[in-house]
Amino acid sequence: MKEEQKTNIEIEKKNDEIEELPPFETTTLWDYSKQSYGKNKKGNNKFQGVTPAFIIWNLIQRYTKSKDLVVDPMVGSGTTIDVCEEENRRVMGYDINPQHPKAIKNDARKIPLEDDSVDMVFIDSPYGNNVNYSNEASDIGKISAEDPKFYEELEKVAVEIYRILKEGKVIGWLIGDQWVKKKFTPVGFKIYQMLEKVGFEPMDLICVARRNQSSNTRIWHYRAQKFNFFLRGHKYLIIMKKPEKKEDETNEKKENKIKWQRYK
Repeated sequence: MKEEQKTNIEIEKKNDEIEELPPFETTTLWDYSKQSYGKNKKGNNKFQGVTPAFIIWNLIQRYTKSKDLVVDPMVGSGTTIDVCEEENRRVMGYDINPQHPKAIKNDARKIPLEDDSVDMVFIDSPYGNNVNYSNEASDIGKISAEDPKFYEELEKVAVEIYRILKEGKVIGWLIGDQWVKKKFTPVGFKIYQMLEKVGFEPMDLICVARRNQSSNTRIWHYRAQKFNFFLRGHKYLIIMKKPEKKEDETNEKKENKIKWQRYK
């Protein structure tokens, strides 16, 4: 074999071995034509409502470092687990109806982790009762987004996330709005307000383009035009953080612990 041919074969082999990496996002508009990247699959792209792996990759690149602990309380088909393991992050994935071999069966309203122990949380929660995620009667995804109880139950999840996150650490919450039977429900805005109520501080709001959903067909585009409504074209990625205690608050707590002694 000629030296030139041998070199070309080696170059092609190396190119095949190079892992495709997602784009590092620098704007607040994220748009992906497919669900995953690289040679190893992340999650199951047949799973209803599967999370784009690119989102999780970008979040952990910005807000975590190697060996940090990432938690997904509603891990679905396990996209967060697969991305984090490939990027050398420790990861715990829970779900009421586990669809990944490393996912742990658990209700997100009670996360079995210690206070202030987690470096980042990602959650892609139900947007209402439009998808049948499980046969569990307690599944939050069985509650309509028009029902105040839907937000009350998700608030319990947010309180747990706040508890387990370390101070100054980040939550990324992926959520979409709802338009059903001629009624629009701004689910994303309601979740944003709920997270502020729990105590999280806003960092940014990303619009993620929706691709490959069941409504992205000619018949649905025809219906949207004929009956004068909009198909959901994006989701929100709400990025917030658990605030760090101010120095004054810390000193005040220390002073309260001091036992003063009176002298005669």
